[in-house]
Amino acid sequence: MISAHPLPELQFERSIDTVLFHQMQAPAIAALAPDTPIVFPLAAIEQHGQHLPVWTDTLLTQALIDRVSLRMHDRVVFAPVMWMGNSHHHLDFNGTLSASPRVYLDLLCSLMDNAIEQGFRRIVFINGHGGNDVPAKQATFEIRQKYSHRDDLLFLMTTYWGLDVEPWTHDPSIVQREMGHACEWETSMVLALQPELVGPYASLETIEPGNPFRPGSRAWKTKDRTVPGHIGVPSAASAKKGELLLDLFSDALVHWLDRVVAWDGHSWEG
Repeated sequence: MISAHPLPELQFERSIDTVLFHQMQAPAIAALAPDTPIVFPLAAIEQHGQHLPVWTDTLLTQALIDRVSLRMHDRVVFAPVMWMGNSHHHLDFNGTLSASPRVYLDLLCSLMDNAIEQGFRRIVFINGHGGNDVPAKQATFEIRQKYSHRDDLLFLMTTYWGLDVEPWTHDPSIVQREMGHACEWETSMVLALQPELVGPYASLETIEPGNPFRPGSRAWKTKDRTVPGHIGVPSAASAKKGELLLDLFSDALVHWLDRVVAWDGHSWEG
């Protein structure tokens, strides 16, 4: 997939093990095959309860992209992780840096415009923060309408914990059945990656996600749901669980990106 179109006088050899957009020279990027998928990883800087660093989403997204890019270095280009996310629902807590929803949506549309102008035809958002989910989906729909005259473009978005992974089937001691916030899952993964950044968590109370008018969707801000800032069961976390979660999520991302690479360029199915 990434076999570059040869340039007339220059040959570009990468000295890195992964295809990272920000480590390539401009002519090498121009020489990429147009069906090479480009991934924009999305994250955030925001409060993560009383015990996790505010860059948790960025740390975890970067860790997953590091693992996935090593396995897909000859098929996919990975842009830098974007740390600014849509986190206005966390602004009641210190440590949150956020772009408003419309500003964030326009930023994502501009990223896709940039990629299209440079010849990319398969553009992918891999998301690591729940607040980015709606604007990222909306951005892909808006940009598809903008380029409605093109039939060769593929715009995709996924959130890494939304790829049908069921960690508890691999480790029955895992308590949660969905991603929370500064929860068992996130706390475990940070413990596996940088335990020195994790504050006391073993005695933290459980904050249930609740049932806010499901299957409908209720608008909320974080303080509507939690006083300490976390949602879930951080007291159940462990580094061992974190390693398993990182493995399962990275495996799921590789499998999903394999489908992006294999897309035939015109069908609805992927």
